Amino acid sequence: MKIAIISSGFLPVVDGVSIAVFNRLIKLSKWGHQVLLFCPDYSPLLEIYPDWQNYTGNILPGVKVISLPSVPAIALNFERDPTAKSYQIVLDQLQQFQPDIIHVDEPERLATRFLRLPGVAFAKQAGISCVSFFHTNYIDYAEDYFPLPRLLMRLFQSLLKLMFARIYNSYDLTLVATEITKKKVRQMGINNVLQDRLLGINLNEFNSVTRQNNFWQKQYNISEIDHKIKLICIGRLTPDKGWNFTLNVFEQLAKEIELNNLAIIIIGEGDLKEKIAEKFSQLTSNFYLLGRVSPTDIPALLVNSDIYMTASEKETTGLTILEASAAGIPIIAPSAGGVIDNIIDGKTGFIFEPQNIDDFLSKLKLLIAEQHLRQAMGNEGKNFVAKFDWDKAVNNLLKIWQKQIEEKEHKFLS
Repeated sequence: MKIAIISSGFLPVVDGVSIAVFNRLIKLSKWGHQVLLFCPDYSPLLEIYPDWQNYTGNILPGVKVISLPSVPAIALNFERDPTAKSYQIVLDQLQQFQPDIIHVDEPERLATRFLRLPGVAFAKQAGISCVSFFHTNYIDYAEDYFPLPRLLMRLFQSLLKLMFARIYNSYDLTLVATEITKKKVRQMGINNVLQDRLLGINLNEFNSVTRQNNFWQKQYNISEIDHKIKLICIGRLTPDKGWNFTLNVFEQLAKEIELNNLAIIIIGEGDLKEKIAEKFSQLTSNFYLLGRVSPTDIPALLVNSDIYMTASEKETTGLTILEASAAGIPIIAPSAGGVIDNIIDGKTGFIFEPQNIDDFLSKLKLLIAEQHLRQAMGNEGKNFVAKFDWDKAVNNLLKIWQKQIEEKEHKFLS
């Protein structure tokens, strides 16, 4: 199969979209498919991503990445978006490649930069299918990045819903990975929704890692935390990830228990980095901000931790939730967004009421106090995520693509 993928992002940026696309490419390459991927050029961020050249050009057998001229992303200084003029490169390359199908990740973000619907017109002219993938709740994120009065915010979000519905309904399908997200996008007025298990994790990478003595000392020069309970957070240090709530939680927790018995490990970068570091340094000396790490380091980091925490209420899937379960550690997360579909409350972790500090603390303190509970939940989590393998996820996507190709061929012949 010849597949053209137009994505809003790719490695070296580490987020849900780029990780999903990269793992998809690995499997497609292994199975002999040809893939042409379009993504923003990250060379202007050389200081942040010195390895950007590893992710452009012919990166895998049968896989070519076209890095499009780019501009800074809105409100995210560590991301890029393609320019409007760069879409001509997309059209020229598509014409040469002659794909069987076009797949677009986050078309709403791309459309605001390309000033057109990515892939749609070319697909219609070529008589092929063009499908989209809904990854991110940008409408909910608006509250975190645009400080508007409540009435204006509601109006702004209503306009975004209309615009996003029009964009996604222009595609043959809108793919989503969870039932919660399926319901949400339908409420937005998107009618062509198909939900399937389309995202996964690299189970072999987690199964091959074991807990090590002195791991933190050897790998990160962090001493004397082996005997402490290690709480780990992974994600962007930006307002949409619920950091203000997390800081308030730990300020209250410090009044109730001795934080020096814990080690708090945060992985990620973002505009709130200094604020988070300052707040935690006031509460405990056992706070470690590791910054950006390679995706290949995540399994060992999680396996050598004890509890995974997130306060993000706007995830469509939350791949780090699945990764924590694969590592065999319990999760505590809000009852909001796609994470609900990926946690069995009381078995693989705890779900707390969003913005309810008391509910969060009662469940976190229980996990801190009960080692046997952490172990039991970790074991349940490993069993639960066995079905979230990337082989299965990409195979599900291939079946959808193949069906779309066959339907277009049938229409052409009839």
